[in-house]
Amino acid sequence: MPSFKWTGKTIKGDVQSGELVAGNKDEVISELRRQGITPTKIEEKKASQKQKKQKIIEKDLVVFTRQFATMFTAGIPLVQGLDILAKQIENKTMGELITQVKNDVETGTTLADALSKHPKVFDNLYVNLVAAGEAGGILDGVLKRLATYIEKTMKLKKKVKGAMTYPIIVMSVAFLVIAIIMIFVIPIFAKIFTEMGVALPAPTRSIVWLSNFLSSMGGVFLAGGIYGSIFALKKYRATPVGLKHTDQILLKLPVMGDLLRKVAVARFTRTLGTLIQSGVPILEGLDICARTAGNVVVEEVVMGVKSEVASGKTVSEPLSKSEVFPPMVVSMINVGESTGALDDMLVKIADFYDDEVDDSVANLTSMLEPMLMVFLGTTIGYIVVALYLPIFKMGSVVGG
Repeated sequence: MPSFKWTGKTIKGDVQSGELVAGNKDEVISELRRQGITPTKIEEKKASQKQKKQKIIEKDLVVFTRQFATMFTAGIPLVQGLDILAKQIENKTMGELITQVKNDVETGTTLADALSKHPKVFDNLYVNLVAAGEAGGILDGVLKRLATYIEKTMKLKKKVKGAMTYPIIVMSVAFLVIAIIMIFVIPIFAKIFTEMGVALPAPTRSIVWLSNFLSSMGGVFLAGGIYGSIFALKKYRATPVGLKHTDQILLKLPVMGDLLRKVAVARFTRTLGTLIQSGVPILEGLDICARTAGNVVVEEVVMGVKSEVASGKTVSEPLSKSEVFPPMVVSMINVGESTGALDDMLVKIADFYDDEVDDSVANLTSMLEPMLMVFLGTTIGYIVVALYLPIFKMGSVVGG
């Protein structure tokens, strides 16, 4: 939203000025009049005057949610709490957004409806939980659950990113080093061997050919091919069929597929458990879980579960037919439904699978490390041997 500079007079005739974030000038006028100020001048800040907006990250959302819950529990009125948070939060962009939410609440809008106007920050899960908290009079408890849920989700994402970051960095550095050797080092040796008139063995000829290929337009074509493949994959995943096929392949990968399946189970059980604990109906909860699944295959399974539950079946029955959810998870959900403690059981499953993700990440890292070392050792070793073979032959010629 744009920011407006204003100047106005109070009832006593004092001149005041300041800035307000609003949709248009009419909203600024309404807000100033509510504060007892008659505006005399209002102008929108120019783009060059605006500070670069900070990106709102999950950490900002966690801080806001937990502090808001604490203030609400302490008995601070809703609007006053939002006003305090807007002023004290470090991320100025988040502060502006909270101010907009506060202004909407002051006009009579519910907190959930005010938050729903900012879907990039407050998703369906957040808005629905807040709506359930407002309806049930347990907003403080819901906000605490939300903060815990976001924190645990952040940790889960961090674990998966950590598992992928290490091998990507190592492989990138390895390819960069090999490319430098091929493009800048090998040609020098090739020139020396040619001047000496030494017959090159097959390994040396292969790396010299690869060096010439990378040094010429072949390197450009290779880079273009890699970029084109990535671009084509992204375009394919942008289609419903492509997204489903690639998600199916990801879940079937030898090690990574098992990790992604555990992440999906942890996310589903924690989301549904948090929703049920907060008073959201199970059908609505399943719908939210499907939309936040992060994998089309899992989404289809959850939507199938929703249809079966709507027809009178339990959650565990349709889940047992899917290949995504392990039998142990289905059995625990069945026990939770039988004992009337489904929400607690779902949270316990989520905690268990968080630990499972930890173990899977550790196993993946420990497995990738020796594989990367073998790849690097073999590649560099082949290059070194290929370069030394002509040198040995030169030595034998000189010795003869």
